[in-house]
Amino acid sequence: MSLLSQLKTMIESLGVSVETGVFSDTPPDRYAVLTPLADSYSLFSDNAPGQDIEEVRISLFDKGNYLEIKKLIEASILSSGITITDRRYIGFETDTLYHHCAVDVAQNFIMEEHTYGTDRT
Repeated sequence: MSLLSQLKTMIESLGVSVETGVFSDTPPDRYAVLTPLADSYSLFSDNAPGQDIEEVRISLFDKGNYLEIKKLIEASILSSGITITDRRYIGFETDTLYHHCAVDVAQNFIMEEHTYGTDRT
């Protein structure tokens, strides 16, 4: 399962509407947008990647007190073994009346053995 899928399921289970990239519907008073930041291979062995690292930014928008839901999201992330790499308050958007905060996360996935287009017999 990809990091985006895990996060979407996790955040929705907390009662927060979530979409990837941009929120396409009329946004509710509280919602989240997931933005993929990077996918990279790490820990090479025999000229093949050993790990795939996925990084995602969770942008939380809330017209009320965002602190409690932010804490719940962070607790869910950490209890799932996902790493939080950054947390910051972006600001209050006066045109939309949303508080905006961001939580960046990363997850390492162990790669299964593949041949990557070469015959390794």
